[in-house]
Amino acid sequence: MLAYAARRVLATIPVMLIVALFVFSLLYIAPGDPAAIIAGDQASPADIIRIRESLGLDRPFVVRFGEWLWHMLHGDLGVSIFTNLPVTKMIAQRIEPTLSLMVLTLLLSVVIAIPMGVLAAWKHGGWLDRFVMVSAVLGFSVPVFVVGYVLAYIFALQLEWLPVQGFVPIENGFWPFLQSLILPSVALGSAYIAIIARITRATMMEVLSQDYVRTAKAKGVGQIAILLVHALKNAAVPIVTVVGIGVALLIGGAVVTESVFAIPGLGRLTTDAILRRDYPVIQGVVLLFSFTYVIVNLVVDLLYTVFDPRIRY
Repeated sequence: MLAYAARRVLATIPVMLIVALFVFSLLYIAPGDPAAIIAGDQASPADIIRIRESLGLDRPFVVRFGEWLWHMLHGDLGVSIFTNLPVTKMIAQRIEPTLSLMVLTLLLSVVIAIPMGVLAAWKHGGWLDRFVMVSAVLGFSVPVFVVGYVLAYIFALQLEWLPVQGFVPIENGFWPFLQSLILPSVALGSAYIAIIARITRATMMEVLSQDYVRTAKAKGVGQIAILLVHALKNAAVPIVTVVGIGVALLIGGAVVTESVFAIPGLGRLTTDAILRRDYPVIQGVVLLFSFTYVIVNLVVDLLYTVFDPRIRY
């Protein structure tokens, strides 16, 4: 177990280096001259030269990447071109709303989707199975921003149960904090729930057809024990895989969801930085999201050995 975990941890190091190289290259592969784009149409040649120097575009790529990587390893992601604030400070100011949204969405999706998939597989061909499949198709087909606007119109504007927009920090009270995240979490998790529910249903149907399940039934084992102990545990590896892969869906959807519900998180920060061509901020946020996804996949790999001890590669 420890040897497997060590190998998986070491395998993430070159992946992270490649991610860092790609993120840093965003400044160089962007169309046009980034300095001229940032300076604007009215800028003088001196302004463009100054911006090129501040971005390091006047130095060799390898030298600049080495310096950037060294600073990044020491927690320095550079300084914003427009606000003149450290990128790490700007990320720290915006990380709570995004982290809260993603964690709540992940918990909500897992709690709803896995029971849906298990019940659909158990009642295969019945009305519950059809309901789950139709819900999954709708959840995956309707864009996040459409779901968000519909939820805001019904539950915020018409019923007035929840706030329309904004974010309330948890130090201002847990219930106001939760209220501000319910609609965004449901909107963001709609597609995620659909994916997990479909994979859970398909995997459970395959497991329920195995001989050891029929043997457990013949021995008089209860239906709940068969579903949760015998079937769900053996179906856990594909489910954990899709949960981990779906984190990328949450990261991408957070940008749209935060814009719809006016949540001042990293998604809004990324959108604003792209519109202003604030490359240090773009690099910092993309790097954070990428590393988060790499770490999540590492955790998923380690969880494989918990659910299936035979996995050792």
